[in-house]
Amino acid sequence: MRFFIPTSMSDDIELSLDSIFTEPPRPPTPEPTTTVYTRELQREIAPEEWKTIKIRLVGSHPLWGNYLWNAARAFASYLDENSELCLGRNVLELGAGGALPSIVAAKNGARQVVVTDYPDDELVRNMLYNIEENIPSSDRHRISVKGYIWGRPVQPLLDELGSTEGLNSGFDLVILSDLVFNHSQHDALLTTCEQSLSSSPQPKGSSQTPSVLVFYTHHRPHLAHRDMEFFSKARDRGWHCEEILTRTFPPMFPEDSGEESVRSTVHGWRLVRLDSLLVC
Repeated sequence: MRFFIPTSMSDDIELSLDSIFTEPPRPPTPEPTTTVYTRELQREIAPEEWKTIKIRLVGSHPLWGNYLWNAARAFASYLDENSELCLGRNVLELGAGGALPSIVAAKNGARQVVVTDYPDDELVRNMLYNIEENIPSSDRHRISVKGYIWGRPVQPLLDELGSTEGLNSGFDLVILSDLVFNHSQHDALLTTCEQSLSSSPQPKGSSQTPSVLVFYTHHRPHLAHRDMEFFSKARDRGWHCEEILTRTFPPMFPEDSGEESVRSTVHGWRLVRLDSLLVC
């Protein structure tokens, strides 16, 4: 924006905001980085199988999309070791960031994967980039990207599943990777999970029962009790919550305060609706 002194005062003098309000130059935005997930199967990987996934991360972001979190790495390994959770099923990831778990789900035969994060152009473009780089063009119809705010109506996400003739509309698996530190968003996350999860009946104890997987680290040990309020709220809202995994990684931020053993541990939980457990 520029301001001009009327010609009656001067025909030549021009004042710009840059000349009125001076400030030091801003540092350049960091360039995107790339990190690699290497498959950790116990068996030998055949030559025709995928072995690695390259994940590009935005250079800097207020929503922490510039990190590949330990929980995402643990998620990728868990889904790879338990591929029946994905095979032929509808998968939704909330707060996906670089979308590593979603890409693993797609590579392990998910029927449809819907990858979501906050509707920020930079985040959405980066998720699309990672899908295009890691999913063959012949399979990309099985994975889609949406900007989505937790707690909002889920119909736009369900619409991505396409025709559900003969199927119960909804997702069989919902992925939450390192999101419970957003304490103010616990209710919104649970609302989305409740509205998006399939209610398709399954035999009691079946591994195919629609479920939510929640992986996280207590990055701030002094607030671990606040992280755990997510599961207290879930139980109050009719969810059965069960811890299924712990795994140790180097801490994301070694310089942070708090017990290192706490900050380096990824916890994995499985949530299912109590009413689905009553099906025999």
